[in-house]
Amino acid sequence: MPPTAQEELHRLVHGPCDPAFLTELHKALATDDPQLLHRLGALGATLPPADRLFEDPARLTALHAWTAVTDPSLCLAALVHHLLCLGSMARLGDGSTHLAGRMEALRSGRAKGVYLITEAGRANSHLATRTVAELDPESGEFVLHTPDPGAAKFGSAGTLDVPQTAVVLARLVTDGTDRGVFGFVVDLSGAEGLLPGIEVSSPLGLGALPLDYVQVRFDHVRVPYGQWLADGAARESDGTFHDPAGSPERRLERTLRVGQGLWATMPAVAAATARQSAVQAVDYARGRPTQARLSPGAPLLSYRTQQRAVLGALADAFALTCAAHGARRVWEESLAGRAQPPGTGTAMGFTPWAAVSRPLAAYKAVTVRLAAQLIAECRRRCGFSGHLDANRLAAYGGFHDAFDTAGGDSQLILYDIGRALADEAREADGPEAPVTALPSPLAPGWWTAVVRRHEATLARELAHRSRATGDRTPFEVWNPLLEDAGLLGEVHATALLAGDTVRALDAVQDQSLAEALRPLAALHGVVAARRLAGSLLAHGTLRPADVRELPGAADELCDALLPRLPLLTEAFAFPKDLAADPTWTRGGTA
Repeated sequence: MPPTAQEELHRLVHGPCDPAFLTELHKALATDDPQLLHRLGALGATLPPADRLFEDPARLTALHAWTAVTDPSLCLAALVHHLLCLGSMARLGDGSTHLAGRMEALRSGRAKGVYLITEAGRANSHLATRTVAELDPESGEFVLHTPDPGAAKFGSAGTLDVPQTAVVLARLVTDGTDRGVFGFVVDLSGAEGLLPGIEVSSPLGLGALPLDYVQVRFDHVRVPYGQWLADGAARESDGTFHDPAGSPERRLERTLRVGQGLWATMPAVAAATARQSAVQAVDYARGRPTQARLSPGAPLLSYRTQQRAVLGALADAFALTCAAHGARRVWEESLAGRAQPPGTGTAMGFTPWAAVSRPLAAYKAVTVRLAAQLIAECRRRCGFSGHLDANRLAAYGGFHDAFDTAGGDSQLILYDIGRALADEAREADGPEAPVTALPSPLAPGWWTAVVRRHEATLARELAHRSRATGDRTPFEVWNPLLEDAGLLGEVHATALLAGDTVRALDAVQDQSLAEALRPLAALHGVVAARRLAGSLLAHGTLRPADVRELPGAADELCDALLPRLPLLTEAFAFPKDLAADPTWTRGGTA
């Protein structure tokens, strides 16, 4: 029996999770327990055992998406806890019983997970990790040490009165030889405070996303051999060292592949917070009467400017939702070994992230940025109400603003992707594809055709401009072109969203639902084209007449969406006991 329209819409919004899991997750998030470990434990109880954590990516992405809507700070702690700390142990460990107890303590909330990768003293520290783990051949232990203050790790490890277990990325040295960057499982603190050899700074405040940030140093901390996340590497009894990665650079890529889970989950988080923000903005505009002299008493949503903004936000939230499915599929293919392995794609440049997974790094960068822009617009359109803590728009915005650099700097990711695409276009150097007529901007497929054409144009132009001549170094070639490389990377990532939106729409079986979603998908394209209008015009992808038609197309699509708003806002909204639901509270009297 084919699914009903309601079942299809629910699956599109929340993914292919068992409804019973979502009910269980709802209960876990509805608690008012203030203790972080208890809340992490309640979330962990809805997940598979720690050694099977990654068998259900849909469940992991949905858990963090719902958590972000409920409490962005808890979501950040959970992302680090589950995907980076536990994930490193599950994916890079040897499956031995040595880590089993720590993994179960993390899943059950008896310990808090931390991931320490960034070093505070230098930019691009991921490419030149200086924290050292030197193997002591006599004891078989590793000696973990911070060589100078600039190599201190930055992370959310300041909750010193609870057990904290960290995965620390450090440069492995055996017999005086650099073997590359590996993860090491290190206990930072217990119920009595910091453990010997662990030093932390005073708290580092970050109001946009409040957590327990500190800098962490290691003073010759002894780490047992079994807490090395070797990922297949080993030092034999005769002293020989084997690593399937083959080189220190490839080792870094393999160690960091755990980041794929974070990047695959961020689009779902971005989509969830964007949907909730857009629903709030639409509801505000529908229920807010205006007293402007143009039309006293008219609801705010009757104004075209407001329609284009808040219905455009709803459309972008829909596109983010479709992208969440696309990112999850890429991650599932990677977990199943069907995706391109690390080290065979984008070369390392500013960061290792695009080399680990170009599509997932692109998804992370573009979805986080689009969600931040969308939430900021919703906040502006809600006036004073948009700034109230009760509405959480500021918290959602702070979360995504922080993640523009956290989890892999988005701008650096886009630089690397753009450079790689230009290099590939230069190597291909074939004839231009024939220009075909574009469909109407009222059609969902219009934007996909436009943005793919624009990507090809930008790649050809950048390839031509970046042809090295004479003795120019890579820095001399690319330094003046980085803005263009970043734009190409952004357009490439934007094309991923456009393609996912069309694919999701084509997969809808219920025709009445498809009719309701088509103008939403098309409006996303029109709104996105208006954002990129300058570049589209400058490179001839669209003509001035095409851009002048976009406001009229947006209005026509808004008219098609207005009668469908009850269906869409009901489907996009989260349960009221989890999402912001501000009410009027009377002040007390003496």
